[in-house]
Formats: sequence, structure tokens, C-alpha cells
Amino acid sequence: MKQMALDIGLAAEPTLSSFLGAANQAVRSRLDALLAGPGGRGLPLYIWGGAGTGKSHLLRATRAALTGAGATVGWLDSQAGQGACFDPSWTAVFIDDVHLLGPQLQHVAFNWLIHALAADAGACMVFAAGAVPPTDLPVRADLSSRLAWGDVFELHLPTDAERRAALHASALARGLTLSEQVSSYLLTHFTRDLGSQMQLLDQLDRYALQEQRVLSVPLIKDMLRATAVVAGD
Repeated sequence: MKQMALDIGLAAEPTLSSFLGAANQAVRSRLDALLAGPGGRGLPLYIWGGAGTGKSHLLRATRAALTGAGATVGWLDSQAGQGACFDPSWTAVFIDDVHLLGPQLQHVAFNWLIHALAADAGACMVFAAGAVPPTDLPVRADLSSRLAWGDVFELHLPTDAERRAALHASALARGLTLSEQVSSYLLTHFTRDLGSQMQLLDQLDRYALQEQRVLSVPLIKDMLRATAVVAGD
């Protein structure tokens, strides 16, 4: 049996343009404004929402936009070990999954936040994300209160129609023909996290080329059997 690694962890860096949801345009507009100029940069921007709403996507996409323009930034999340000291050369700091930070990383996050907010003329922006509003975060009070100082946006899941349109657009960009049957199968049998579905589409593209077959539901099932990946009910 042929084996093909399903390297889900090697997804392309997310972009702001690939973020979905008409209900989330307010936060997209605010991010665009912050990236375009110094206005309003002196306060943090905090986004929150449930699983699959795109919190990490937005933070990573904003980081990519800044670093792509030559900026240096700081990134902190619950997997960051002991964290690093604040660097005055940073253009922005990103604090992801604030609700998962332990005491040591909360201390690092607060230190970064204080230094960033003290920077002249908003020279260092602050972007943070968590599962709940800042006032409900299970973290030290001085950290949660300062995250609430600026703009706070709740993210909403994209609709099924938006997910389907995104899958078809992504397939078209790869030169694939994605039938309604295949997109329905992907949307109903796998995680509703669109980022994971896009990664799965990458794998299907490679597997279809490897097997010299068109993209179909039987092909998906064959790939899953070959890679020992089990789809959801």
C-alpha cells in the first residue's frame, strides 16, 4: 500500500485576504487601518471567539503582513517556554491564546504589554487573542484589564456558503475542479475549521496527482485509508 504523509502542520502562512466572514469585516477594517498608518496604534487590539473562528489566523496573517514589509515583531503563546524579553526594536507584539497562558507567561505578556504601550506614538502595536472577552480571561487582573483598554472584537464563524465558496476558490487556484459533491463531503465529514480543510485540500491535490485521478469522494476515502486518517462521523 502506498504511504503519503499527511503533513497538516506544514500549511501555508495565512493571509488577511483569506480570512472569511462578512460578520467579521469590522475587525478586518481595523487591522487594515492599523497596518496602513500610525492612527490609533497606542492601544491594544484584542479579538476573541470560539474554536474555528480564526483568532490565530488573524494574528498570524497580521504578523506575516508586518514581517513581509521588513518589520520585526514579538510572538507569545502558550507553547513559548519561558518567553523572551521585550525588544525595543519590535514594531508589534502578538499574544495568542491568552486564556491558556500560565503564571510565568502571563508575567511575560504583561511585561511586553507595558513596554509596548509605553512606546512613543504607538511605535509598538499590540495584538492579542483569546477564547473569551478580556474581562473573563482566567489571568492576572492587571493583564486582562489592560487588554480591555483598546478595541475588542468578537469573531464569528463563517457561514457554510462562505466556507464552500472558499473551498471552490482555493481549488480553482490550484487548477482543480471541485464538484459540489466533494465540497459537501469535506464540509460535513471533517472539522469545520476552514484552515484545516484547506490543508486537507492541499493533501488531496498531491494525492490526486500521485494517483493520476480526478478529485472525487472515492479518492478522498482512498487517501484516508492509505494515510490512516479517519474522517469524522
